Amino acid sequence: MSKALSLKLKDEVFQEAEEILRKSRRPRNAYFNEAINLYNKLWKRRLLKKTLAKESALVAEDSMEVLEAFEQIEDEII
Repeated sequence: MSKALSLKLKDEVFQEAEEILRKSRRPRNAYFNEAINLYNKLWKRRLLKKTLAKESALVAEDSMEVLEAFEQIEDEII
């Protein structure tokens, strides 16, 4: 299903898009759908990066304790 929307673009953004569309001979609708899809993926990655950094910080101390425990076991074996 598709949704219709009204959109205001800065003149320079619109003109640049129109130039690309003329050269690529792509439909405007397909071009903007692809652009928004790529931008959504970018933002999902940014949000995931932020979440992973936050969660990594929460478990950093525990991870160091586990690493130290493994190093002690390794030292005992050698």
